Amino acid sequence: MLIPSIDLQGGAVVQLVQGAELAIKDDDVFRWVRRFERFSKVQVIDLDAAMGVGDNLALLRQIAGALSCRVGGGIRSVARAEDVLAAGARQIIAGSALFKDGRPDLDFAARLAGAIGADRVIAAVDSRGGHVVIHGWTTTLPIAAVDAVRALEPYCGEFLYTHVDAEGLMRGTNLDAVRAIRDATARRVTAAGGITTQDEIDALDAIGVDAVVGMAIYTGKLEPRSG
Repeated sequence: MLIPSIDLQGGAVVQLVQGAELAIKDDDVFRWVRRFERFSKVQVIDLDAAMGVGDNLALLRQIAGALSCRVGGGIRSVARAEDVLAAGARQIIAGSALFKDGRPDLDFAARLAGAIGADRVIAAVDSRGGHVVIHGWTTTLPIAAVDAVRALEPYCGEFLYTHVDAEGLMRGTNLDAVRAIRDATARRVTAAGGITTQDEIDALDAIGVDAVVGMAIYTGKLEPRSG
């Protein structure tokens, strides 16, 4: 299944290369909301909240009124997760907050799952060179992505695996790396990072993995089929 992504920054839709370089900015957020209405799932990431420079919660409420959203960005507390769900998100995506002192923070993961239900928690495991990266991909942890997935499995209903090495480059993703994550857990897995073609989406679907796509859609390289 293809899951389109909407990344929000300063009230606009943006696409960043490698999480840093601005490649696309569109102030007409609802042009994309309308385009994605036919999709059964849409991923929304609040980059301002992720970077600790405000949030787009008011805008999120409007988006969630039109789309079935899974929302991430700045989910550092149970209260923030509850606020995002109250704004209309179906699930929340937690990433950096699930790690502490170089390893999975199972205490926070357990509190989060206990408060909102593990089925509404998507654990984001971002990987560069096979190791987990956090804080906007600026901090590399001494733990392999597959080991993080195994540790966090009891506390979430799904994993979002981002292959950072390929993110935003539109050169394809690493199917072997995604397959290793899928083989490490019984939870559902969604992959992101460099996914560019329908063939890749179909290949991921064949192994039971959903695909989050951003840059390829926004540049017009991929005309997505709804799922």
